[in-house]
Amino acid sequence: MPLTLADRLDIQELLARYNHAIDSGDITTWAACFTADGAFTSGGRTSTGTKELEEFAANFHSRMPGSRHWNNNIVIEGEGDSATMRCYLQLLKTGNGEPATLVTTARYEDTLRRVDGAWRFASRTVVRD
Repeated sequence: MPLTLADRLDIQELLARYNHAIDSGDITTWAACFTADGAFTSGGRTSTGTKELEEFAANFHSRMPGSRHWNNNIVIEGEGDSATMRCYLQLLKTGNGEPATLVTTARYEDTLRRVDGAWRFASRTVVRD
């Protein structure tokens, strides 16, 4: 069965929750955006499973407080309990009352699974421009 509009909205809500969590340092919420065996790959390093994901998020937030993840051009495809998503990323650095500065642009390539009625990232890969 093709994805419903509700599925697409739930996946976009997951994306927003992910961004807010990593930017605010909410490590537990960020890791919970992934399946228990989920994997995140960035800069050639892959973090797999909740513990490694939490370690990645804590390290990222300590290095990048004031980060802002912005996504656009979101494309979601799939059916049933599986989906893929790709979107563009702009990562900005904010703080100290200064104008935001662009850190990088990239794209995300994602696989998602519905687990216990909720969409989660099974894998998320950052592909730098």
